[in-house]
Parts: sequence; C-alpha cells; structure tokens
Amino acid sequence: MRILYDGFIYKLQKAGGIGRYFNNIISRLPSDINPVLTTCNSSSNIELPINNSLTISNFEYFRPVKLSSRIEKYYFRWAESIANYDIVHPTYYTLLSNRALSSIKKPKVITIHDMIVELFQGSINNEQKHINWKADAIKSADSIICVSENTKNDLLRFYPQVEQKISVIYEGSELSYSDSLGAETVPENPYFLYVGGRTAYKNFKQLLSVFPKIVSINSGIKLCVVGPPLSHEETKLISELGLNNNIEYYGYVSSNQLAKLYRCSIALVYPSLYEGFGLPPLEAMTCGTAVIAANVSSVPEIVGDGGLLIDPYSETELVDAMVHILRDTSAREKIIERGIKRAKLFDWDTNVNKIVDLYRTF
Repeated sequence: MRILYDGFIYKLQKAGGIGRYFNNIISRLPSDINPVLTTCNSSSNIELPINNSLTISNFEYFRPVKLSSRIEKYYFRWAESIANYDIVHPTYYTLLSNRALSSIKKPKVITIHDMIVELFQGSINNEQKHINWKADAIKSADSIICVSENTKNDLLRFYPQVEQKISVIYEGSELSYSDSLGAETVPENPYFLYVGGRTAYKNFKQLLSVFPKIVSINSGIKLCVVGPPLSHEETKLISELGLNNNIEYYGYVSSNQLAKLYRCSIALVYPSLYEGFGLPPLEAMTCGTAVIAANVSSVPEIVGDGGLLIDPYSETELVDAMVHILRDTSAREKIIERGIKRAKLFDWDTNVNKIVDLYRTF
C-alpha cells in the first residue's frame, strides 16, 4: 500500500505540532506501507520524517523566483500523477499542486487538529481562504481523524453530516524523560515554563499580567518562553510590568533541549482558552514536570488528574496554582507522579497502529 502525504504544512509552518504529528506517523509505519511525501526546498531547514521506505518528491526553487513559483504547482501535479498511491493523507486542507482536495479521486483521509479558525474568528491570516480549504477537505474526505473527543464534538457543531466518517485517534509525545538528561542549557534560576504559540486565544497576556505577583514572592523567579519571537506588543507589556529581568526567551529549541526545559521547570503553565489536543501538557507530563493548565476544551481530556486544572478566565486561580506549586514541594512531586502515569496512556506506536488499521479499510 502506498500513501501520499502532501507536504503543504511543511511549507506553511517552519515549526509546529502538525509537522511533528505527520513525522511521527510516517516514521512509525509498518514495512508493508510505502509513504510518499511531497515537499519543496523551502522546507529544507525543518525536520522531515525518517523511514527507510519513504520516497520524497522535492521541488527545488530556482531563479527567477516568479518563474519558479509558477512552475511549482505543475511539478506537484506531475509528482502526484507518478506516485501510484492508493490513499492520500494530506498534511493540510489543500495541496501543493494548488488543487482542492476534492479534485483527488482516490480515497482521502484527513486529520482535524482543532476548530480554532471557526471558533476564534480573526485568529489567523487569510482565515476565509483557510476555512474554504478546510470545508472542501471535510466534505470530500472519505475518513476523518479527530485528535480528541472535544475536537470531534467541535467539528460536528459545524459539520454534523460527517459523523459517520470520524475516528478519534489521539496524538502521543515524541519526547521522553531520557531526552531531558543531556547537557543542554536551562535557566539558572527557578522558572515556570510556557511553550507554544501566543495568539490571543492562548491567553499568554494573562500569564504575563499575573507574573508580577509571583515575582513579589520570589524576586529571582523566571518565566521561560519557548516559541515564536516576542512581538513588539509583548516586549512593551513585559517592560510595563517590570518583568524585563524575569523573562527568558529561548525561541525554537531542539527536542532534547525542550525535554530538559520541561523537566527542570517548576511547572509548565498552559492557560490556553482552546486546544484541539494540547501537546505541551502531555510532553510536560512525559518529561516529569508539573502541569498547570486550563480546564476547557480538550485539555482536561488529555491532562486528567495529571496536573492542576484552573479556570483560564480567573487570574486568582492561576496565581493560586502557581504559588501552590512553588511553595509545596510535596504536592508538586505528587502531581508529577500522576502526570507521568497519565502520559503513558498516550502512546504514538499504539495510535499509529490505529491509523494504519484505518488505512487498511480502503
């Protein structure tokens, strides 16, 4: 069986959970499944999956750029035509060939990671275009994977007609505790950790706004931030709050450094108002740190009793949870123990086997 993975997401995002999601699937496929991945050389600085059976069709950009851009879609149409695939499982809701997914006549599997764009209007650039791509993919897909029950329920709010196509198959953590034991650097002072994007629904500004209260208890405490560069608005707010000496920005880090940042932190703080799955809390539990996370959307489904769940709209609850973890070492250790146990329920090998079983139904 040959599976075509159109690599649009690797062009759209230089780093992100969706690319890692497909890397984990492709890298774990059994030997009787032959994956084909289409990419372009703008993806050369990101990590691609490793699989001895993997065929990569890569478009090399050239000068003049305008001519290269015009030719690109025709290259991918040609790549699709010779791939001799049985099923297509695109990494996004549109294709590198600049065609809608509905134009593909062979069986189509898509993964719905969340319904952020539909629920939080204004959350991404060119959102109507993305909504249209997604609608076409959902309606034309033969099978739909949702990464949580919450995502399934959100999808059905907008597309109740696709219920019979849906399978809920969780993600897993590609990180392990052993990944955290290397020589990578972490902040010297005790620190809370924030990982991921910081668009409005992520609620990062609330975390910044309450952090002076934590600093008033321990002036040397840090908030370590992993993810996209701090915006002008964020740096201005940090300065206004008097937090210039209490924020450590690490940017995008390697898997091993991320694992160590998790393990060595006081806790991951994740006050997001919405998640389709919520990978950082799972990674944090896997790597052996405490988790403080919002009690909304899919997060309770993933974290369970493995962390402290708080009302993300309540600054008081967020502060109280952080102070509790900071001051009560015994309580923190118990939370970590429960988190490690909880994380074992989300195993990539098990979940990829479920995806492969889904492929075999066609």
